[in-house]
Amino acid sequence: MSHIMAIDQGTSSTRAIIFDLNGRILGMGQRPFDMVFPADGWIEQAPEVLWQTTLEAGREAVANAGLSAADIDALGITNQRETTLVWDRQTGECLHNAIVWQDRRTAEQCENMRADGMQQSVARITGLVVDPYFSGTKLAWLLENIAGLKKRAESGELCFGTVDSFLIWRLTKGRRHVTDASNAARTMLFDIGTQRWSDELLAYLDIPATLLPVVLDCAADFGIADAEWFGAPIPILGVAGDQQAALIGQGCLRPGMTKSTYGTGCFVIANTGKRQLVSQQQLLTTVGYRLAGETTYALEGSIFVAGAAIKWLRDNLGLIDDAAESGRAAVRTGGDSGGVYVVPAFTGLGAPHWAPEARGLFMGLTLDTSRDQIVTATLQSVAFQTAELISAMEQDGAAVERLRIDGGMVTNNWLCQFLADVLDLVVERPVITETTALGAAMLAAVGCGLVASLADAATLWSLEKEFSPRMPAERRTALLAGWQRAVARTLL
Repeated sequence: MSHIMAIDQGTSSTRAIIFDLNGRILGMGQRPFDMVFPADGWIEQAPEVLWQTTLEAGREAVANAGLSAADIDALGITNQRETTLVWDRQTGECLHNAIVWQDRRTAEQCENMRADGMQQSVARITGLVVDPYFSGTKLAWLLENIAGLKKRAESGELCFGTVDSFLIWRLTKGRRHVTDASNAARTMLFDIGTQRWSDELLAYLDIPATLLPVVLDCAADFGIADAEWFGAPIPILGVAGDQQAALIGQGCLRPGMTKSTYGTGCFVIANTGKRQLVSQQQLLTTVGYRLAGETTYALEGSIFVAGAAIKWLRDNLGLIDDAAESGRAAVRTGGDSGGVYVVPAFTGLGAPHWAPEARGLFMGLTLDTSRDQIVTATLQSVAFQTAELISAMEQDGAAVERLRIDGGMVTNNWLCQFLADVLDLVVERPVITETTALGAAMLAAVGCGLVASLADAATLWSLEKEFSPRMPAERRTALLAGWQRAVARTLL
């Protein structure tokens, strides 16, 4: 029997899952970790923690599957995107903490880019907007602010990479400095039309090209994980950023098929096929995946805070003991927040607003407001933000007929039903909700020839539960109008 290991290196934990070719999960390992917050809006991670949790999770998954590393045919990697690392080309030592995708320290630099008229160039070349979210200004900040870094970069001593690149470098013991097209597309340095690094953007940000990894297809030869790490050499044959991996794992391989992932943040992606759809709603045109040199594009909307808001209720406010309590609170209120709205703009607002300076807001509090109503309003904010993205996609011409969902939050049946009600769409939850890891495994299976194509691999997707809208139109309209008023106040 064939087995695939998928490493899912996320924002708050690293997981590894062993799949068979029927999509069954045979073993899993997971290691949570904390982030570092050096200043307001600054978010970092310790690179060695990312590396060690990857090894620990992978070893645990193999052991829990009752296998040895010699039984693993291929390794797929999926990762938090945009998070930025720079390391020594000889030693592999990182020269600064990883700057996380949520980090907003380059907001002023992005303002300067817009003042220079770079917004149009960035959109034309990369399909993105100018925002601290992406890797380009993070890397430029490191080169400018860490003593000696620029000189060493110019002399070819250093490597830049997103998390996939860093892990591949470590797993192959420095033999491969590579990434895939989906991760490269999130750096704000990559031309998604020509599928090459952009000389224009590298020159503007003063980034030496010698830092950059080679860009490969999503199913390709990324090197071999050395036997030291898991007990036997394992070829790395599939890589994709987490949201693109989820698009694949959800079987959204035809134009118009759409998925939404609810983890730390929320990410809605619609497959647009070979067409680079130019958004008029500040959504992102990005690489969905690239296979055999052929690029499939996607339209994406990103919400910075989804599950992170529930974690905030638990850890910062002490309003709930665990994430599951949020769903029970919403049931107790009957889904009525009592007119309370929570806009969780803790690290700014993402699409379609792109307001890095925005901060969180509570609206509608009274002396009668209860704990459960605040929790309900926080859960509702996830659906309201999703509704903004789906509306923007429809205005851009990407008609969404139904939505496939995944991520840790979708175990909450109340939230899934509220999503269907607010979106006025059928919402589909799959049997395997670990679709991010499944997508990486599917790519690796294609990469090693165990599966002929992604279309064949997509047959692994199956429906667990369908949620159909049942909310009266008047109530939906009133709720969304209240949300828009709350967002407007946040943006003042």
